[in-house]
Amino acid sequence: QVQLVESGGGLVQAGDSLRLSCAASGRTCTKCNMGWFRQAPGKEREFVAAVGWSAGKTIYAEFAKGRFTVSRDNAKNTVDLQMNSLQPENTAVYSCAAYISIAAQVQADRAYYDYWGQGTRVPVSA
Repeated sequence: QVQLVESGGGLVQAGDSLRLSCAASGRTCTKCNMGWFRQAPGKEREFVAAVGWSAGKTIYAEFAKGRFTVSRDNAKNTVDLQMNSLQPENTAVYSCAAYISIAAQVQADRAYYDYWGQGTRVPVSA
């Protein structure tokens, strides 16, 4: 089992930046592709960004390109999500997720992800 714990959420104002972090523990996750998803009130969970375990390949949802950056530190077993220029429509619970893969190709489809954190709330005020 892989345990994921997010941190860094909290109330911010429009235009602010915020950095979320996810710490992985338990089963060694050196070959885990890691992703961030979010769920806004009354909406489906959606993909935000992900990073592969090999060579750090990253993919982003269209809305995240240019403003969000995902990164990982394999030595610390952490994956971060830097979010800039946050807007009220970014208000959501942000969750970290992971799946073990022999392929470095990263997936945006949440069905691939076997392990999930509890999520951290990010309310963005206007």
